[in-house]
Amino acid sequence: MGELHVMDHPLIQHKLSILRSERTGVKEFRELVGEIAALMCYEATRDLPTEDIEVKTPIAVAKARVLSGKKLAVVPILRAGLGMVDTIIDLIPSAKVGHIGLYRDPETHEPVKYYCKLPADISERRVFVVDPMLATGGSASAAIQFLKEEGCRTITLMNIIAAPEGAAVIRRDHPDVELYVAAMDEKLDEHAYIVPGLGDAGDRVFGTK
Repeated sequence: MGELHVMDHPLIQHKLSILRSERTGVKEFRELVGEIAALMCYEATRDLPTEDIEVKTPIAVAKARVLSGKKLAVVPILRAGLGMVDTIIDLIPSAKVGHIGLYRDPETHEPVKYYCKLPADISERRVFVVDPMLATGGSASAAIQFLKEEGCRTITLMNIIAAPEGAAVIRRDHPDVELYVAAMDEKLDEHAYIVPGLGDAGDRVFGTK
């Protein structure tokens, strides 16, 4: 059974407060998204399995631990999820990256897939799905379903800001998925934007508005 983890680490919360501000420009916003993603990844990978090895140092032989078990993959939901990828890959260089492109229909607010490219061995990997915002939960749920249809069985969803409505959809549709968020906000407004949120994450990452 997957759990909901709201990450209240002081560094994450400090950076998140700057991220929310309407005065934060594109360059700083993009950097903060990456920094928060790296801090979240550090916590979300705490339970990765390790195995014991021996390493010869210049002084003596040391007992050490290395990662074992399933290999990892990072799958951003396009386009805003791209802002979370680079710093995660810096921490886990051996991880492969897939991409799932979804847009929200402006009338129905339902997700529509327009692109999906995944590593050939995705079913053998532990997958981290990343997207800065979890609003209605429709896009994230659809992306997770695509991955399950490809044989993925160990999936973690990472969002910087979530609405209770979106988190409830993930818990309902995918109770086996671990969910990590930096903040659980108040609600969705009538346009399905998170309140208080931070606006459109994709526009703010890429400077398109």
